[in-house]
Amino acid sequence: MILKASQRAGGQDLAAHLMRTDDNEHVRLHELRGFASDNLKDAFKEAEAISRGTKCTQYLFSLSLSPPADAHVSIETFELTIDRIEDRLGLQGQPRATVFYTKEGRTHAHCVWSRIDAETLTAKQMSFFKTKLMGISRNLYLEHGWKMPRGLENAAERNPTNFSLAEWQQAKRQNIDPRWLKQAVQDCWKQADDRKAFEHALQDRGFFLAKGDKRGFVVLDHGGEVWSLPRLLDVKTKDVRARLGDGENLSSVTDTRKVIGARMTPAIRRHIEESRERFVQRSAQLARKKEDMTRAHRAARAEQEERQKQEWDLETLSRTARLPKGLRGLWHRLTGHYRDVRRLNEVEAQRSAMRQAEERQELIDRQREERAVLQERFKELRKAQAEQLLDLRKDIGRFLKFTRGVEPPSQGREASRAPSLHLKLER
Repeated sequence: MILKASQRAGGQDLAAHLMRTDDNEHVRLHELRGFASDNLKDAFKEAEAISRGTKCTQYLFSLSLSPPADAHVSIETFELTIDRIEDRLGLQGQPRATVFYTKEGRTHAHCVWSRIDAETLTAKQMSFFKTKLMGISRNLYLEHGWKMPRGLENAAERNPTNFSLAEWQQAKRQNIDPRWLKQAVQDCWKQADDRKAFEHALQDRGFFLAKGDKRGFVVLDHGGEVWSLPRLLDVKTKDVRARLGDGENLSSVTDTRKVIGARMTPAIRRHIEESRERFVQRSAQLARKKEDMTRAHRAARAEQEERQKQEWDLETLSRTARLPKGLRGLWHRLTGHYRDVRRLNEVEAQRSAMRQAEERQELIDRQREERAVLQERFKELRKAQAEQLLDLRKDIGRFLKFTRGVEPPSQGREASRAPSLHLKLER
């Protein structure tokens, strides 16, 4: 599974994020170890209070565990993995919190440790934790027989369309999939030998090359959004300049936006908006089904939790009744019978806990299978939307190519038609 971790502060923000139910279908606080509190916010307040006796500002170590999309990973496997990571990073015995959450039908885990040793008031050193976690992640893929991502096999072969959080947020604002955006620009880069060919390839896809205010080269999409060219290509700026030159005679972002505004026809804009509206409507229908399913699944889990609690309380009372009290209890202690009964109670309690854990896992697996069917419909809808938008962007590219190749006539009857055509395009 993919392991991502960081040293951080801001425990209250992290607690609120981990317990969000609006973005996740199911959230469950699985473990609070080493804290006096019984909730995540107060537990992280404890960690922050202890850290103030030190110079450490990043008093938490936060770890997310994401298994492969097609893998069925049990709670026990997550627990064993967390223990394994704890030993490898030297966090044994440190206060920790574990949260399980389900999003889009997939179960993930998040574990947070306090880095502060309460006895010595020092912070645990987290040297080379990324390298250590990558080694554990690689071993998990091998041990479970999961298909290993190429980036784990060889860091140099990572997915070229990977993107940063900032790029993802920018893309979300523009309703553009950054993976597709990167791939499209990289394809243009591969097929072009010089700047002129690269500009033509970009405009065939509906993009424009321009000179940025702070960056040498930027790319603008049809909406005028600015993207850093080196970041889209995952190459250094000097390598871009080696092929495209210094870019001094490129148009500025402002001038390029004027060209885009003049060439972008209202008809194609309407097509794109109509496609997005249809996607929103169809997505809303699936979202309602998802909400209904989520409510039903949450209710089933709550019902199971309440039933198991009642069973546990009744079994606990039954086991307690076996232990004699008063003089009879004293006699059983002297004869050793009390110890035998207590051992029997402990064994039965452990069996009961294991049985209830298996029941919870069975319910999770059944709900996961139901959710997977709906998630497949989401994927099909998103794929169809991406393909349709790609076709529309190709139409934009063809239109831009057409406008580049047409020169307005200069004389005769055709010349009288030129102004009206020009005005039409300007609108």
